[in-house]
Amino acid sequence: MAYEAMNNAGADKSRLIVILNDNDMSIAPPVGAMSNHLSQLVSSRPYRGLRRIAKKVVAPMGLESPARRAEEFLRGFAMGGTLFEELGFYYVGPVDGHDLDVLIPILENVKAMRDGPILIHVVTQKGKGYAPAENSADKYHGVSKFSVITGEQSKPKPKAPAYQKVFGQTLTQLAEKDDRICAITAAMPSGTSTDIFAAKFPDRHFDVGIAEQHGVTFAAGLAADGMKPFCAIYSTFLQRGYD
Repeated sequence: MAYEAMNNAGADKSRLIVILNDNDMSIAPPVGAMSNHLSQLVSSRPYRGLRRIAKKVVAPMGLESPARRAEEFLRGFAMGGTLFEELGFYYVGPVDGHDLDVLIPILENVKAMRDGPILIHVVTQKGKGYAPAENSADKYHGVSKFSVITGEQSKPKPKAPAYQKVFGQTLTQLAEKDDRICAITAAMPSGTSTDIFAAKFPDRHFDVGIAEQHGVTFAAGLAADGMKPFCAIYSTFLQRGYD
C-alpha cells in the first residue's frame, strides 16, 4: 500500500514530504521479489568489487567511519534514489538520522522547497545509544518491564501456555493428518507461532510479508482450490485486509 500511495503522489505532483526512516530492521527476515531484487543489487559483482577496493584504500588511512557513511550514500543513490525518482519523487539522502546538526538543516531546506513530492531517506539504528536494544533489536520492538542497567526483561511466569503457542502446536498436529492444511502469516511467524508449523511443513507455510490484504486474498484462493488455509494475523493489522 505504501508503493500504491507513492505511485499516486508521484503522478499527482502534489507538495508532499515523505520521511523514510530506514533502520534496516524487521521482526522476521524480509521476503518477496522486491526484497530479493534489492539484495541482488547489493550483492552484485560490480558493487562488491567497488566495495573491496574502497576498503583497501581507506583502511591504512583510518577512514573507516567516513567511508561507511559514503557507502551508505552511494548505496542509497544507486538503489533508493533511483526507485523513488522513478515514482516521481525528488530524492534527498541517505541522511544520518542520529546527527541532528546535519538532519535539522536538511529538514528546514526541504520544508522551504516548493517542488514536490519529496522523499527524505533517513538512516537510523533501532535502539541507538542503548547497548541491549542495539544488540537485540527484535526483542525490544515491544517490551515489558525491564532493568535499564542490564536490559533484562522481567516477565511473569504464565499460569497457562500462550494462546498462539497452543495454536501453532495444534495446527501442526492437525497438518500431520491432513496435507491440505497450510499456514499463512504476514511477517509475524514468531508472534503468531506459525514458525512452529513452518519448522515441520516449510512447503505449506507462506510468509507474505507486511501485506495482510494479499494474505487474506491468497488464503481465499487456496481455499477455492481445495486447500485448508489458516491465515494468522494480529487483529490490529487485519484492518489492512478487511476490505
